[in-house]
Amino acid sequence: MPEPTDAEVRRAVAPVVCYPNDTLPVPDLDLYRTAREGAEKVSEAIAAPREAACFRVAAGQFFRITSVEGPQVGDLNLWNANDLGERFYSGKSRALHGTHLTTGERMWSGFPYLRPMATIVEDTLDWYGIDEFGGSVHDVIGTRCDPYTGNLLAGSQYHHCCHSNLIRAVADELEVSLEEAEPLVHDVLNVFMCTGFTRDTGQYFMKASPVRPGDYLEFFAEIDLLGALSACPGGDCSAEHSSDTAACYPLKVEVFAPAEGALGDWVSPPVNGYDRTHGR
Repeated sequence: MPEPTDAEVRRAVAPVVCYPNDTLPVPDLDLYRTAREGAEKVSEAIAAPREAACFRVAAGQFFRITSVEGPQVGDLNLWNANDLGERFYSGKSRALHGTHLTTGERMWSGFPYLRPMATIVEDTLDWYGIDEFGGSVHDVIGTRCDPYTGNLLAGSQYHHCCHSNLIRAVADELEVSLEEAEPLVHDVLNVFMCTGFTRDTGQYFMKASPVRPGDYLEFFAEIDLLGALSACPGGDCSAEHSSDTAACYPLKVEVFAPAEGALGDWVSPPVNGYDRTHGR
């Protein structure tokens, strides 16, 4: 198709942000951080290399994901612990906050709930920003490495990708079959992963994560949560994923409970107020 004569004029149209977020409810980070100061550790889970682990966090508690031995990325799923139909919605979180999440931004649940599930309160990699390649950390772009795409592209049968890791962990936690667990697994927050889109082809890329042992991402649980975290088989995702060749390390999840009364009159956010009549 020949290029139209006004092609450059069309390309030069200025963009408009789809979802201006200056009217979003603002999390009270000062309150959360004050409550965190006196919080006590109540549980811990370890996602072993090329495996996943589940954990539970009550509303008003904190959970921290930490790199403990070497550079490692993780894939995080969240559900409402009391209603597994409410789960993290990466697409809407991306639309509201951008392609990568950091301090003060939130993991939102899907329709018809559309409310904050967890708020990021601390991010030791928030210094990274956006690099010269357009890469940044903690993305809500990628889906999760999975065996179906591996089979499509390479004819492989690999069982320790994040999708499968999460399925096994959820099946064990809920005491259900793999077939029952699989539909519960959903698109993730790619914790510590450094990603972006190529400038020339617009393809999703990954590069070596800047995470180092001791780095962490910490959240405030806005509702009762069931979480699942996979230690990606790609390690720091510097070269590949869905293989047994990358150096992989565990990830630690710690849950902290604030002192009684530390959150004052804070309450979990209600589900979205749309009346759900859909024009009828």
